Amino acid sequence: MTGNVMTRQEHSRIAEAIRAAEERTAGEIYCVVARSSDSYLFPAAFFVTAAMLLISLAVAWALHHWWFDPRPTTVVLAQLAAVACGLALLWFLPAMRIWFVPRRLRYRHAHANAVKQFLARNVHITEARTGVLLFVSLAERYAEVVADAGIDRRVDQSAWDGVVSTLVEHAAGDRLADGFVAAVGSVGALLEQHFPAGELDVNELDDHVVEI
Repeated sequence: MTGNVMTRQEHSRIAEAIRAAEERTAGEIYCVVARSSDSYLFPAAFFVTAAMLLISLAVAWALHHWWFDPRPTTVVLAQLAAVACGLALLWFLPAMRIWFVPRRLRYRHAHANAVKQFLARNVHITEARTGVLLFVSLAERYAEVVADAGIDRRVDQSAWDGVVSTLVEHAAGDRLADGFVAAVGSVGALLEQHFPAGELDVNELDDHVVEI
C-alpha cells in the first residue's frame, strides 16, 4: 500500500496536540500507526491448507457414501490443485490473508509490534521513565498504550483501557486523527497529574505521529 494513512493536516493536528500536552508535563508521548503488524502469509497459508484438507476429506466421504470412489491419485491431485489455488490467492491478494488468521493470533502480532515500536522509538529511555506510546494497527483493528515503568506504576489499568477504547472507537469510525488527538489529551492529563512540567524540562522525543 502506498501513500499515507492520514493527511498532512491531520499529522499537524496530532503533533500540535502532543506539544500542547507535553507543555504541562515532564512526560513524553509518542504516536505510531501501522497499516498491519505482519504480512500473515504463513499463518494464513497454514489455516487455508488445513481447511482445504478437511474439506477434501468431507468431499471424499460424501462421494464414497454416494457409491462413487475416485482414484487416490485423482483425490491427491485435486487436493494439490485446491491448495495451490488458495495459496495463489493469498500471494496475489495480501489483504485477504488476515481473514484466515484467528483474532487471538492477530492481536498477538499487533502487541508484539507495539512493544517493538516502543523500544525502537526510544520511548523507554526518557530520563524519568515517563514515555508513553500510543499505538494503532489498522488491519488488526487493534490499539494499545505502552507506558514506561515510571508512569505505568502510578496509573490504574482502567485509565489506559479508556484511552485504548477512545482510539478504537475513533479508528472504527474512520476518524483516526480525532482518536489520536483525544487520546493524547487524556494521556497528557494523566502525565500532568503525576509528572507536572518543571523549569528544566527537556523535550526528549519528537512530537509527531509515525506511519509504518
